[in-house]
Amino acid sequence: MTKPSLPELLHAAVTAVGGVERPGQVTMAEAVAEAVDDNSHLLVQAGTGTGKSLGYLVPALAHGERVVVATATLALQRQLVERDLPRTVEALHPLLRRRPEFAMLKGRSNYLCLHRLHEGVPQEEEDGLFDQFEAAAPTSKLGQDLLRMRDWSDETETGDRDDLTPGVSDRAWAQVSVSSRECLGATKCAYGAECFAEAARERAKLADVVVTNHALLAIDAIEGAPVLPQHEVLIVDEAHELVSRVTGVATGELTPGQVNRAVRRAAKLVNEKAADALQTASETFERVMELALPGRLEEIPEDLGYALMALRDAARTVISALGSTRDKSVQDEDAVRKQAMASVENIHDVAERITQGSEYDVVWYERHDRFGASLRVAPLSVSGLMREKLFAERSVVLTSATLKLGGDFNGVGASLGLAPEGTESEDAPQWKGLDVGSPFDYPKQGILYVARHLATPGREGSRGDMMDELADLVEAAGGRTLGLFSSMRAAQAAAEELRGRLDKPILLQGEETLGELIKSFAADPETCLFGTLSLWQGVDVPGASCQLVVMDRIPFPRPDDPLMSARQKAVEEAGGNGFMAVAATHAALLMAQGAGRLVRAMGDRGVVAVLDPRLANARYGSYLRASLPDFWYTTDRNQVRRSLASIDAVAKADGK
Repeated sequence: MTKPSLPELLHAAVTAVGGVERPGQVTMAEAVAEAVDDNSHLLVQAGTGTGKSLGYLVPALAHGERVVVATATLALQRQLVERDLPRTVEALHPLLRRRPEFAMLKGRSNYLCLHRLHEGVPQEEEDGLFDQFEAAAPTSKLGQDLLRMRDWSDETETGDRDDLTPGVSDRAWAQVSVSSRECLGATKCAYGAECFAEAARERAKLADVVVTNHALLAIDAIEGAPVLPQHEVLIVDEAHELVSRVTGVATGELTPGQVNRAVRRAAKLVNEKAADALQTASETFERVMELALPGRLEEIPEDLGYALMALRDAARTVISALGSTRDKSVQDEDAVRKQAMASVENIHDVAERITQGSEYDVVWYERHDRFGASLRVAPLSVSGLMREKLFAERSVVLTSATLKLGGDFNGVGASLGLAPEGTESEDAPQWKGLDVGSPFDYPKQGILYVARHLATPGREGSRGDMMDELADLVEAAGGRTLGLFSSMRAAQAAAEELRGRLDKPILLQGEETLGELIKSFAADPETCLFGTLSLWQGVDVPGASCQLVVMDRIPFPRPDDPLMSARQKAVEEAGGNGFMAVAATHAALLMAQGAGRLVRAMGDRGVVAVLDPRLANARYGSYLRASLPDFWYTTDRNQVRRSLASIDAVAKADGK
């Protein structure tokens, strides 16, 4: 029997999921197949509605080698494992004459730990463990959640937190889960044979396709201890998020509370001298942190340096003592010891990293209203790390609706450690950029309106003219508005102002869970939803409920953001344009994501309104506009109001 062609396979898969074949999807599938066959790398921008998951799954399954697919969001992971993969595998089975297996794999703390559930949680004030079920009042929310999880543990096949509905709070989940550092290990644990996390790993080892998240991919790459099974092909979906997820994994943090917890956990398990030294170092660190002012530390102040060295040295002594002493009076000693070790090792590693003072790290203080001060350290850039760890030994395909910024892929490529496209050199991974477009007719379906007449937004302060403009636009649209704001304060101020002015329901992020807010927003066309960062990329509401997307200002990083400003400065010192490489790229990516909320289906119509005149007037405005979908562009406010009113009238006539 002849080998089925890629178009045949794609046609079978698209039919199975009830989709429509798109030219962009076919182009993408062919390019992915070529990259995988050549063991080369591909960046592919595929607009909303292209059907990009099948555009990479079909050629990857046809290739037959093991594939890891990493996504940024839970929603896409679920879509792949619950919908796209089962149907695609069924559809391709008769043609491929094999049935590829697939599995989902996440970090250990996403799975229920049976040891914690049955034996209890190490208690910090006293020896041994305590039963969290007895400690939490059965009538309290925490107590009810714990009892529900105990029942769930008997029926769940996966132990995966995301399969527990309704979900539980982070506090409740922490009582029944462990980090990889706290885990006793399958061979030492009484529940090792039934462990959910171990079972997930075993399934992944046998699967042809392993679906995971960016964070686990980063841990696998950075920490050197392989978590993912060996694979020949890596596909990164929602790839615009990868750099920030890898940065997050490579960021260390120290807080007084965290250090105190480590002291309490270790105190009963080591000799008095070692425990006292860690306690003294902890108190010194806490005193230094009380005076900490937010901002970057270009050099480590002397008092902080001494406090960190004392912490590091005391932690090292405790780690040795934890490894060499045993105490039979401690109930379930292994679990208690392992948790103490994990806490102290983390303190040691972060203190050591900051005192060593790598020129490639950025150190800063942060202050949080609720949690107080923290000391953080993050890599100045993760591009070298990614070039070395991601692209060295496998074919990598990165895809997203927004990878092409300002008209090319080089900006995103540089952040991933790739040299400009077409560069020939020994250590530069070869890659190709491909934009397969979108099935949507953006110039006919959407308008990009820039409110050129408004005053340039300042750092702080009220924007009366912006509020007037926002109210007029929402009124003209008949509600139907997704408001994307650069800060929570701005979103709250706008919601408060418009609730007083307009007779339209205004939902505000934080007043309800995100899922509930989006559901309410989609259900009622007159409703508006205002919020900040997660709304810029997490909302998929096709149809008449979302016909106006408003951005209050260009979302540049805050000038006092220590990591972003350090990255900008480093580019400038190397002779580049720091503002364009860092701030403008960051803003372009967010704006492209935000504008992508408007047109989600073939029949969608509407306006993206940017209430920041710099998009029309500033030199960098054209770069930002080139990163957005190709909407019809105007700065005429009357024209936009008329358009919004007529879109609203059509929707009402259709009963929407």
